[in-house]
Amino acid sequence: MKALRWHGVKDLRVDNIEEPTSLKGKVKIKVEWCGICGSDLHEYAAGPIFISQNSPHPLTNEKAPVVMGHEFSGQVVEVGEGVTKFKAGDRVVVEPIFACGKCTACRQGKYNLCEQMGFLGLAGGGGGFSEYVAADEHMVHKIPDSVSYEQGALVEPSAVALYAVRQSQFKVGDRAVVFGAGPIGLLVIEALKASGASEIYAVELSAERRNKAEELGAIGLNPADVDVVQEIHRLTDGGADVAYEVTGVPVVLTQAIESTKLSGQIMIVSIFEKEASIHPNRIVMHERNIAGIIGYRDVFPAVISLMNQGYFSAEKLVTKRIGLNEIVEQGFEALLKEKNQVKILVSPNL
Repeated sequence: MKALRWHGVKDLRVDNIEEPTSLKGKVKIKVEWCGICGSDLHEYAAGPIFISQNSPHPLTNEKAPVVMGHEFSGQVVEVGEGVTKFKAGDRVVVEPIFACGKCTACRQGKYNLCEQMGFLGLAGGGGGFSEYVAADEHMVHKIPDSVSYEQGALVEPSAVALYAVRQSQFKVGDRAVVFGAGPIGLLVIEALKASGASEIYAVELSAERRNKAEELGAIGLNPADVDVVQEIHRLTDGGADVAYEVTGVPVVLTQAIESTKLSGQIMIVSIFEKEASIHPNRIVMHERNIAGIIGYRDVFPAVISLMNQGYFSAEKLVTKRIGLNEIVEQGFEALLKEKNQVKILVSPNL
């Protein structure tokens, strides 16, 4: 079968590899759509970050080259021995987290914080940029007929956004600011809407992405035109309740900290490629607090339910649909060069 594999930085190849089988406890899925994630882009441009290059990942026993893609939907075509929750024909998405089940975090139910945690599509185990994937039964979730396969490919990134809001100190009626209106930032805006935000501000340089944030109900701010920290304090009469940092840019983290009110919170959602320096007094003197999240846990069913109500719309967020053979130039390179792109979906069937 055809599959996109990471061989090294700026070295992605569509290879012909063996089709996975539905071994015991596995669900074999024919992939319909898979989204290109910011994490995939980091691996392409500056990796390896999550990908094991020199030694095998402890949970998958795989190292590069590995199949990429972890935001995907598809149809079950076969189930392995012992699988009881799924049958051929089921429409599904995959929660792509590998966890050991034995470490302190896993014993506390915090499987996304597993000491050896890895992502299907980054740590091995197959990936959504391929024709078929075989996933463990407990990683698979059904989607209703009312949720399209394109919508299904947004469940994973939407889970990041909803989890970020759930893990923050945000409360119904609060005012929030989102730094960065890329795919995850826009989904955070949707999650804040679903959670009852009274005002949402979106800080974004790209006019296209800022306009998209405004379409979703946020108040757009261009950091090239205004001092966003001063403007947020003016508009909110003292600062936002919670700021979500979704850019991974060090200077933006400082802006996010300074944009919050007394005792406000900064939630770091992005992955940083480099260290970010901050002055502790910006936190101490205002009794602010900083938190961070990685991935998600126990949130896929809630995301699918919200999608059934119209949230996290593919029609509003997907800007391009391409085939697997076009993925490097029309997908990864396009996302690096074209700021008007939001979410690009890839299908092995085109």
